[in-house]
Formats: sequence, C-alpha cells, structure tokens
Amino acid sequence: MVNKLYETPAAALAGLLFDGMTIMSGGFGLSGNPESLIPEVRDAGVRDLTFISNNCGADGFGLWMLLANGQIRKMISSYVGENKLFEQLYLDGKLELELNPQGTLAERIRAGGAGIPAFYTKTGVGTVVAQGKPVEMFEGLDYVRETWLRADLSIVKAWKADPSGNLVFRKTARNFNPVMATAGSVTVAEVEEIVPLGALDPDHVHTPGIYVDRIVRTTINEKRVEHRTTRARPN
Repeated sequence: MVNKLYETPAAALAGLLFDGMTIMSGGFGLSGNPESLIPEVRDAGVRDLTFISNNCGADGFGLWMLLANGQIRKMISSYVGENKLFEQLYLDGKLELELNPQGTLAERIRAGGAGIPAFYTKTGVGTVVAQGKPVEMFEGLDYVRETWLRADLSIVKAWKADPSGNLVFRKTARNFNPVMATAGSVTVAEVEEIVPLGALDPDHVHTPGIYVDRIVRTTINEKRVEHRTTRARPN
C-alpha cells in the first residue's frame, strides 16, 4: 500500500505548491477550515493564487492570512461575510471575485469531481449570476448553464482517517470538504485522529481513500466561532 501519511503539514504540501495555481480550501464559515495547512501555504510564499472556498476566513484567521499577505489574486466563493479586508481589496480592484450562489458553488465542485463539465440550474436565472452564460428552456422554464470547478490542489480537514485515506467529517465540516476532496488533482487531508486500517465502519466513510493522496495529523484545532449568539436559560 502506498504510504499516504506525512509527519508535518509542511511535509504534506512539499512539492505541490507553485505560483498561479488553483487551490480548493474546505470549510463552511470557520467550521472545517484546514487550519494547519493554510499557514504552510502562506509560509511557502506562493503568489497569484486562485482559491475556491465557501468564504475567505475572518479577521486574522483562515484564508484571511493569505489575503493579508497579498498571495491571492482571485476568489471563487459564495459568502463574503464580515471580512473587511476582503471587501476593501475587492473595492480597490486588487482582488478578483467570482461570486456564486452557495448551492451552485457546491454543485460546480461536485461536478468537477464527477467529471461533468457543465449542468443547468434555475438558480440565478434573470440575475447578474446569469450574465454571459447560456440559458436554455426545459419544460417551459429557463435554466442557466454552469460549468464544473476543479483545482490543482484540494486541502481539506476531516475528523478521522485511516492510513488508506478514508475520511470521516464531523457535522458542519461536511458541507464543502467531501466534494472538494474529489475535485483536486491532488488532495491533502489534515485530520484530527488517524485510526488503524479497518477501524472505520465503511458505512460511515464520507470520502473514500481513492480521492486522498496525502494525510497529516492536524496541529491547529482552534475551531473558532465567528459569531456566538446565546440566550439566557429559563428559570
């Protein structure tokens, strides 16, 4: 069996990074971000990057650190959030942005992993989302054509993995990480726990190991909450 286990996040990314590449980065908001791999991309100093991600982190965290370092040229996202740096760079013309409806972004990534170059969706018809894209009618309704998304590298964060690369994600981290794991030419997974081969119930595996090239134990697990809303407990 090919050894997919790496000792450090830096070693897991060695030889994979280059200027101008496209990277998919998992996570939903700040949940499921590859917290250990993102700093290594920053420290590698690669530039002119295109990132495909639900969002671009929050102040001081996640992909924000690559924005602050001037390494990202373009974002393909569905949520800008309250990232003030993202907003300012875009308004100043220093950051390209391809904004997608969230379900469309997920489906474009899934299509990339499944080898489907294009599909039609009703989402975005008659809005700026559809500008410049073919629109066709099916059963009396207009649908806009969207194209797949693929990347040179996918970096994802999972809860558990075995040495073959079978991945299990936990809760909200399951939103974008599994489809991104299928759509990268190379996929690197950082995981919280590496279990022995055979320890994972096959019915519980979210991403089969065939899609995963490298595995590393995560070294950063802050799991920040962007906004915490609570209410007082009743008496």
